[in-house]
Amino acid sequence: MYNSSDDITIQKVMSIADNIESDKENQLISMRIKLPYLGRSIQMKTISQGEYLYKMQRSDIVFASGAAGTGKTFLSVAYAINLLSEGRVERIIITRPVVEAGESLGYLPGDFKEKISPYMRPVYDALYSLLSSDIILRYTEEGKIEVAPLAYMRGRTLSKAFIILDEAQNTTVSQMKMFLSRIGEKSKAIITGDISQSDLPNNVESGLENALKILKGINGISFHHFDKKDVIRHHLVSEILAAYDNAGK
Repeated sequence: MYNSSDDITIQKVMSIADNIESDKENQLISMRIKLPYLGRSIQMKTISQGEYLYKMQRSDIVFASGAAGTGKTFLSVAYAINLLSEGRVERIIITRPVVEAGESLGYLPGDFKEKISPYMRPVYDALYSLLSSDIILRYTEEGKIEVAPLAYMRGRTLSKAFIILDEAQNTTVSQMKMFLSRIGEKSKAIITGDISQSDLPNNVESGLENALKILKGINGISFHHFDKKDVIRHHLVSEILAAYDNAGK
């Protein structure tokens, strides 16, 4: 006999869809990055972070854009360390464009390494929060970890590496093209940045913004955008950012 309880209704379909979506979200937020060196793992704090990790696992090139404090750089560094510890890459290369704001490098005190140190400091902050200073020093000396300005990437082929381009909104179009053409066999590249925070002159197009427009649809490249609700710094930070946006600043 026909059972009316088996009728397919909009409500039932919506309920099933909600359950599937809920299961997917639970799986994403429960994803972890293992850090064998520290004997612990990092669990995702937002669904968006889980989606980001999922894309890093499955794509050779990932563009991650969005506000500061969403975990774009931190999670990419953590995942790079995970792959290095498992022998799936031979080295980690983290690079940033050096954009002068206010003072010319030539007028800053110290040698070149000392002059660029402030630009690279956020990258080292991420590394030191994930690895001991002894391991970082040893791996730097062995060439397993390299932190360098983007200009140092020119002319190189980066194979069997996990490459992170941080603050990519400060690249020019030609710099972005140069970086992407450095990627060699068995490498992964993560490009992070916030196009609303470019330090480039007003008449210079951001390489990140350009890449987000022209590289869509290429197999093997993923794109991920973090919203302000994904900011995981102090709870007021996302509200502050929203207020500045509303004021057009």
